Amino acid sequence: MSTTSVDTLVIGAGPTGLGAAKRLNQLNQGTWALIDSSEEAGGLASTDVTQEGFLFDVGGHVIFSHYTYFDDVIHEALPKDSDWYEHQRVSYVRSKNVWVPYPYQNNISVLPVEDQVKAIEGMIDAAEVRIRAKDAPKDFDEWILRQMGEGIANLFMRPYNFKVWAVPTTHMQCKWLGERVAAPSLKVVVSNTINKKVAGGWGPNATFKFPAEGGTGGIWKAVAKTLPKEKLIFKKRVEKVDAAGHSVKLNDGSSIKYKNLITTMGADYLIDNLDGADPADVKQLKEAKEDLVYSSTHVIGIGIRGELPPRIGDKCWLYFPEDDCPFYRATIFSNYSPNNCPQADAKLPTLQYADVSKGKPTDNSPKSGPYWSLMMEVSESHLKPVDAQKILAETVQGCVNTQLMQPTDEIVSLYHRKFTPGYPTPSLKRDAALAKILPVLSDKYNIFSRGRFGSWKYEVGNQDHSFMLGVEAVDRALYGSPELTLDSPDYVNGRRNTERRLTKA
Repeated sequence: MSTTSVDTLVIGAGPTGLGAAKRLNQLNQGTWALIDSSEEAGGLASTDVTQEGFLFDVGGHVIFSHYTYFDDVIHEALPKDSDWYEHQRVSYVRSKNVWVPYPYQNNISVLPVEDQVKAIEGMIDAAEVRIRAKDAPKDFDEWILRQMGEGIANLFMRPYNFKVWAVPTTHMQCKWLGERVAAPSLKVVVSNTINKKVAGGWGPNATFKFPAEGGTGGIWKAVAKTLPKEKLIFKKRVEKVDAAGHSVKLNDGSSIKYKNLITTMGADYLIDNLDGADPADVKQLKEAKEDLVYSSTHVIGIGIRGELPPRIGDKCWLYFPEDDCPFYRATIFSNYSPNNCPQADAKLPTLQYADVSKGKPTDNSPKSGPYWSLMMEVSESHLKPVDAQKILAETVQGCVNTQLMQPTDEIVSLYHRKFTPGYPTPSLKRDAALAKILPVLSDKYNIFSRGRFGSWKYEVGNQDHSFMLGVEAVDRALYGSPELTLDSPDYVNGRRNTERRLTKA
């Protein structure tokens, strides 16, 4: 079979791989190619379309950015104002049958009085613990207790994070937190509770953009179109990486040789399919990868006939810590763009009522809309099993239980897809494992494992982070430049990163 050669080979056409390709194309230093097993670009930021015409992202994605370079690239790909909808985040936590504005820990004023008391007493205790503490928290659970106390821990943080990560908070480290979790001010919380006020606007995604057409996947298809078509190779899968021979073997039997490899495959998959490395390195890599933990994610979409209910209004995404539903997050996906649903004149039959106990629809002939949609996420692990045969029905019932849907709402489309892996867990041993994996691959074999599961760092796993992991990997491979996003997440998350621009190298 054929063998070709490039200076830099990129594996994966998700945000990280496209970031690498975009930078390689801009720098024009040597030959390069990008390869992906799918038919088109997008990776874990792609969008599926149901047969009825409802769009669902493969997870909850929105666009916000810490990087000017990322903004330049996105603007080049989708430059018109009409390409985007801009939103103010409207987000809540469903707790004790009320909608608590996000972040929960800053807005306990809307909770029942007895829960307000638990939360404030816990925060007072936590303040005393922080004063006495001499060491950093040993895990995420201890961080929660020190920052928020037992009340908020039990009301929200512990149950919600178990639903997200599918492992207890005692199994997770806390170095990843950064801007991901708001540490509440006792003074502000007490003041807001007494004055019955709420606080909002926290976090980097308080405002965000969403593409008018094609869902999140449409962004990355547009970015891919700005690259030379002949350098993008789709529908070919990497089966083996020869570390010593600097080549990859593809599923069609062909090979590609490289000087530098930037791969977005899961680090665990890469190690399992690595040939030619020194036996001592292989032993170290295989032992370390056993400490990389992940969860699976079930993405469930529901298309509904009718006007968007006032109870839903302009809500964006919603959090669910309690056990009256299997999902931890729901997105009102039709609120992001009206084009995420079929047009109102599309005629669709009713598949079922939201509450199946209402019986089957007597008339399931195709009828027109309008339509709206919900997208839910459910995590799974060996500590949190999910019955794949029942999860769709349980999710629909959970939407009724939490008043996202009314019992007689007409469902016209159902979507379910499982992703394994879904989330890279910030486990207690993760950083030690990565310290044994990533430097060996890059320093000894010119293999730069990057991206959501390539470098396994959730704290730099948003679309902008993922894209820049690819960009910075190219600069590291070609020039030896530091990779700030990979090595200093708190630094890049705490500032506006303007060092690179698309218009010049």
